[in-house]
Amino acid sequence: MKIATFNVNGINERLGNLLAWLASSRPDVACLQEIKCRNAAFPDAALRAAGYNSIWSGQGPHHGVAILARGIAPIETRRQLPGNLRDTEARYIEAAIGGVLVGCLYLPNGNPQPGPKFSYKMAWFERLIAYAAELHATKAPCVLAGDYNVVPTDRDIYALRSWKDNALVQPEPRAAYARLQEAGWTDALALLNPDGAPYTFWHYLRNSWPRDAGMRLDHFLLTPALVKRLLRGGVDRDVRGLRNASDHAPAWIEIKRS
Repeated sequence: MKIATFNVNGINERLGNLLAWLASSRPDVACLQEIKCRNAAFPDAALRAAGYNSIWSGQGPHHGVAILARGIAPIETRRQLPGNLRDTEARYIEAAIGGVLVGCLYLPNGNPQPGPKFSYKMAWFERLIAYAAELHATKAPCVLAGDYNVVPTDRDIYALRSWKDNALVQPEPRAAYARLQEAGWTDALALLNPDGAPYTFWHYLRNSWPRDAGMRLDHFLLTPALVKRLLRGGVDRDVRGLRNASDHAPAWIEIKRS
């Protein structure tokens, strides 16, 4: 079973690239972030024609998440992260697919920091940690996949110097991400790449893609029931080099079917 995550940075603006990647990579499950469309504008028909059933939570020109499943219908189990009923930003959606519970998330960026956006990021992270503990306690096969907007360690970025004030690399979100791992969630790509996992993001500015000045923002956290089924994983980095590309490349893992 191949599970992917991809921050598409506007699903309708980059639909051609998304469909081409789905056809070549053929993930069984694809978690998408920053779809940036209203619910009525989600390209459900085009994705169905490509063989994918979808659930989605849109929010106009901002945020938005979706889960695609090839050949089967994802069974939606949640579409908001619990813990704050007043938070209506479209950043989390969850489904049961093929015996695996898949959570797709787009964690707040948090810039500029310090400030209210960074405070929101950390409050959202705390809610995620609390909910992840509930999921972990079920002992079910679960994956939390998506754009976490955190660079876990210094080796997950090409150079820290020019990013030292950015919310993506601050000690607080790094510590929160580490707490998830300490609570029993495993970073799949880090596990598979002990000498350094591949980058998943390259900024549009400063010629970042040609220089390979990237960082790792997109992660898969697995419960123990899935870790023992993990086979391989990687990043389809060439997608970042396409015309009209997202600033992220799709990441993926493969697990043994139950």
